[in-house]
Amino acid sequence: MIFTELALAGAFILDVELITDERGAFARTFCVDELGDRGLDPAVAQCSISQNRARGTLRGMHLQHAPHEETKLVRCTRGAIFDAIVDLRPESATFGRWAAVELTAERQNALYVPRGFAHGFLTLEDGTQVDYIISTRFAPDASIGIRWDDPGVGIEWPFAPEVMSERDRSLPIADLERIRAAGVRDVLGAH
Repeated sequence: MIFTELALAGAFILDVELITDERGAFARTFCVDELGDRGLDPAVAQCSISQNRARGTLRGMHLQHAPHEETKLVRCTRGAIFDAIVDLRPESATFGRWAAVELTAERQNALYVPRGFAHGFLTLEDGTQVDYIISTRFAPDASIGIRWDDPGVGIEWPFAPEVMSERDRSLPIADLERIRAAGVRDVLGAH
């Protein structure tokens, strides 16, 4: 696997290294040792799948608060997504900043999302499917998020979403100053 660190501390793009022969190709998509060697969390508690019917479907921006914070390895297995993350770790040098990458089934690339990051995506094709390897079991009471169009964060989405859950529409605007002072759980946990 090829690891490329993003501008946000601890976030990486993982590209596959295809080994090809007369049969086709083979590549490793996950390796505990390779993640661990880079100081990344290789724990796996669950794997999940997101199936999305229409181009323009938005899911996000989600995270879980302590003590249920999770790392995610996100890969698009059919179609394509604009995948966005926001660093909400108050102690981080990149706190409040965002980054985004295009994940496609064709490229087979993945995004490593560290603990304390909000994560979301916008589908770029109909019939898009996204797979997650997640370090911690889902804890409904710890599930929080921020608005996809939060003006204080300013994610530059490629176009406006057309399909979104009511929950995602009603996520709060992040108060980054309060989050830095009090922590994500105290500020967003009540929503």
